[in-house]
Amino acid sequence: MKDIFEWERVLFNELPVNFLWEVIFRSAVMFTVLLLTMKLTGKRGVKQLSVFETVIIIALGSAAGDPMFYEDVGIVPAFTVFSVIIIMYRVVTWLAGKSRRFEEFIEGKTECLIHDGKFSVTTFKKESLAQDEFFTELRIKSVEHLGQVKNAYLETSGEVSVYYYEDEDVKFGLPITPHLFSQKSKTISENGLYACTFCGQTEALQPGSSNCKTCNKTEWVAAIKTLRIT
Repeated sequence: MKDIFEWERVLFNELPVNFLWEVIFRSAVMFTVLLLTMKLTGKRGVKQLSVFETVIIIALGSAAGDPMFYEDVGIVPAFTVFSVIIIMYRVVTWLAGKSRRFEEFIEGKTECLIHDGKFSVTTFKKESLAQDEFFTELRIKSVEHLGQVKNAYLETSGEVSVYYYEDEDVKFGLPITPHLFSQKSKTISENGLYACTFCGQTEALQPGSSNCKTCNKTEWVAAIKTLRIT
C-alpha cells in the first residue's frame, strides 16, 4: 500500500526527469491539434470566445484537472504542460501581431452575411452557419424579413451584428418567420413579388416556375414589407 505524500511519486510519478522533454513535445503537439480542431468547428462552435481563447481554456483545464484526481499523474509534468501552453500562447500571439494572414487564420475575420437585404451567397456558403440557425438569430433581434436588414455580419466571436434600414427605406424581403417561410414553393400560383428562399433575391413573378437570377434556385415565397417593431 502506497503512503500519501511520497514526494517522488507526487511530483514525478516515479518517472525519470528526462521524461519532461517528452511532456513538452506532447503538450506542443496536442496544443496544435486542439487549435486546428477548434478552427475546423467554425466560429459558431465557440460563440463568444475566439478559437484561440477556447483552446487555451481546454488545454489549461485538462492540464490542471488530471493531477488533481489521478495519482499516476505527477505535478511536475502537469506544471511543465502549463509552461508549454503559456509559451505557445506567447508565440501564437507574437506571430498574430506580426502577420495579418496568420491572425486571420487563428482568429478568423468578420464576414458580411447580408448586404442590402439579400444573402451574400459566397460568404454564407463557406461559413458553418445553417440558414435556420441564422434566421433564429435575426428573429431574436426582432427581424421579420430580410428587407428590414441593410447589413449583417458574422463576427470573429461567432456573434451576429445587424444594421437595419430606417423605416422609410425598408424594402420587400424574404420572410423568416416559420409560418410564412414554410409556404415556400417551386410553383408560383399568382402574380406578385416573391423572394428566393436561398439568397433572398426579390422578383416580380407570374404563375408557373422560375429560376432566381442571382443563385439559379427555383424555390420561392411571397415577399413582405412590414416595418420592424422593437
